[in-house]
Order: sequence, then C-alpha cells, then structure tokens
Amino acid sequence: MRSEKVQLNNGVLMDRIGYGLYKVPPSDAEALCIQALDAGYRMLDTAALYANEAGVGQAVHRFTSEQAEASREDIFITTKVWNDQHGFDAALRAYDHSLKTLALDYVDLYLIHWPLPRLGKFIDTYRALERLYHEGRVRAIGVSNFKIHHLEQLLEATDVVPAVNQVELHPWLQQADLRDFHDRHGIRTEAWSPLGRGAVLADPVVRELAGQLGRTPAQVVLRWHLQLGNIVIPKASSNARIRENLDLAGFSLDEGAMQRLAGLERNGRIGSDPDEVN
Repeated sequence: MRSEKVQLNNGVLMDRIGYGLYKVPPSDAEALCIQALDAGYRMLDTAALYANEAGVGQAVHRFTSEQAEASREDIFITTKVWNDQHGFDAALRAYDHSLKTLALDYVDLYLIHWPLPRLGKFIDTYRALERLYHEGRVRAIGVSNFKIHHLEQLLEATDVVPAVNQVELHPWLQQADLRDFHDRHGIRTEAWSPLGRGAVLADPVVRELAGQLGRTPAQVVLRWHLQLGNIVIPKASSNARIRENLDLAGFSLDEGAMQRLAGLERNGRIGSDPDEVN
C-alpha cells in the first residue's frame, strides 16, 4: 500500500503519511526504515536531535539498491535544524552536517525544529534555509512548532512562504486557528504525535468508533487527520503497527464521527509549548 500525495506551495509532491523517527534508537533506525519502506511508506521524518539520520540514509541506500523499481527520487526525506544551530551561518553548517550524516545528495524538506522566540534568531535561521532552497540544495523548506504569531513575523521578514509547519496535533489538541492560518497562506499542516503519544487511543469515543468501524483506534485517528487535510508521521516500533498505520484505505469517517472527534478538543498539549522552549 502507498500513501496519497499532496502538492506543496512550490509544486513539490509530499506523501500524506510518513514514518516518524522521534525516539527511534540509532541502532534500530535502519531496520525500522526498511520495514516501513517495504510496507509502502515513501516518506521518512528525522531530525538532527534524533541522532538517527545515519540509519535513515543507510536504509535509503539499501532499499534503492535492493529494489529495482525504487530510486532516491521516490523517497521523501525530512530533517530539521536543532536549537543549538540557530543563526544564518550555524544553520548552513547544520544542513551540511545532516547531509553528510545522511550520506545523501539532498534533503526533500528542511525545517526549523523550534522557533525559540526568546533567542530571537529564527528569522536569520530561516534565511539560511531560503539560501539552501534558492541554491537547489533542498527541495522545500518549512518550520516546526511555530504558532501564528511566529509565522506572522516570519512571513513579514522573509520571501519564501514555508511549505510545511509541523506541529503537535491530535484530537485533544486540534489547532483549528493555526490550521485555518495555514490554509489562508498556503502552508501545509503536518501533525507530529498524531496519536497523542498513544494516549488518545484510549479515549472512549475513539475506541467506540473503532469498534463500530472494525478498525483500530490508531486507524480511526489517522483517518480523521487525513480527512481534515493533515499530513501525519506516526511512529511505530513493530512491523505490524507500521503496516497498520498505513492501512487507511477502504473506510472513511462520516460527518457524525468527525463531529464526535471534533468534540474531543481540550487544548491537551502533551509536548512543550513553543513559546517556552529555549
């Protein structure tokens, strides 16, 4: 099974479902990425922070060398500049380091991991990403964990509209105002922790809908994301879960189910508040 794709604001196509590598141990990254690629994933989401970029690159090389029909161009790689590399020159060096660690010729999507508003460098950092984009060294650029006021500052001071904003988003934290801002400005919404780090799967409403549909709670929540238009990068550490998270065709949520899930909003942030991360 393969994920559908969406078009970013610069015409680049990006998968709607990817494999997230947050907290995947470096020693496991290559094997788990191979399992994901074998299952049909074509998007892998890593970051300098995760310390598993090398395993991701190794998986890409191994998979494309072993599968005659697969090429590097078929696989969408995202990585991110970490907080200690903010600033124009530092971000350029960070990209070079990630590219060397991945052992790839380019990255498909490069993101600022956190805005660090008190540091006051995210605009200069983004300008480095713009340079990488204009030089053709990365296919698309964007941000992660940016709130509306961060995005407003960025849009006013820079030229390239972020293709993606990757944020915490799940039924307990639905970010409706942020998603609406994204839609108005041509920014794609990508959900990290789309399953609320697993906590949302125990919600009675999610479990009831899963039983009615003959699907797992994870599949119900991921289907909800897709019907909202979100891109998702669920993490899984077993082959069965990796495949389950991609198996979202053949069913949909009706209006009643979507409304019930919309009613789960509780501003339930599980991760850090972007205004507080420094």
